Amino acid sequence: MTLYYRTYSWANTSPRITDEELQYLTSLVEKKNWRIVQLPNGYYQTEYLNPNKENDWVDVTRRETVKGAEAAIDASIEHYKKRLDFAKGPVVVKTFE
Repeated sequence: MTLYYRTYSWANTSPRITDEELQYLTSLVEKKNWRIVQLPNGYYQTEYLNPNKENDWVDVTRRETVKGAEAAIDASIEHYKKRLDFAKGPVVVKTFE
């Protein structure tokens, strides 16, 4: 049996993010680009507006209540904010002399 093992170091390299990915993440952190729709089965679906295509909504999650769907949107926005912050580069936590 052969194993392949690879490690990555994020501390000394700047994150590589394209302008398209940056535009995508910036779009997802704005709540105005999200919506909730009710499905025929009574569930509520969260969707975001695809920034690369006009009037193209992408479904993300399904919840039983509107309150649950809005909480899912808020959690998704927080997640994408963290990804956007990470794209700026690593955060120095502590330095030594």
